[in-house]
Amino acid sequence: MIDIDLLLAWGATYKKLDPGEIIFKEGSSCQFYMQLVSGSVKWFNIDEDGKEFIQTMIEPGECFGEIPLFDGGTYAATAVADDPCIIIRLSKPHFLQLIKENPEIHFGFTKLLAKRVRFKFVLLKSLALQTPEARISTLLTHLKKENKNICSECNQLNLTRQQIADMTGLRVETVIRTMRNMHEKGILIIEKGKVYC
Repeated sequence: MIDIDLLLAWGATYKKLDPGEIIFKEGSSCQFYMQLVSGSVKWFNIDEDGKEFIQTMIEPGECFGEIPLFDGGTYAATAVADDPCIIIRLSKPHFLQLIKENPEIHFGFTKLLAKRVRFKFVLLKSLALQTPEARISTLLTHLKKENKNICSECNQLNLTRQQIADMTGLRVETVIRTMRNMHEKGILIIEKGKVYC
């Protein structure tokens, strides 16, 4: 999102995280702008039964947890390092001054937030109205369009079946069965356990 050298010039610092380490919890206050440098971050909610719903998997170069920077509220979801990670963090006051002095960055955030809200509308519609195949297809179409969680060279999906289940509100067994049916229909390819879009 933001050039690392610019973040460092404004006082940002790096932080290393181990797999499973909590970056922030749903409902906690926001102190930093965060951008992933390496690894992956799972951004999720947990329902009253303890089931995870993955909002998104963050990849290097992406920011996450930015909503409270703009609305002053608390975090809407929990973020956890999925792999060994390095993030770069800039304090909230410095971030707000940075975007005031750099309107093109502020406009970039406006576009990013609009894209994320649009995807949530599409995903909510598929969760409410569609079959498991349509839910998975909606997710895969979005990921491919955004070039996210899919290898740009070989089209391999970089999500587990469990992560797909947690992103679509389905059971993992349903995802496995549905993806096998999608493979048989030629919608996607499954080869040696790997999924290609």
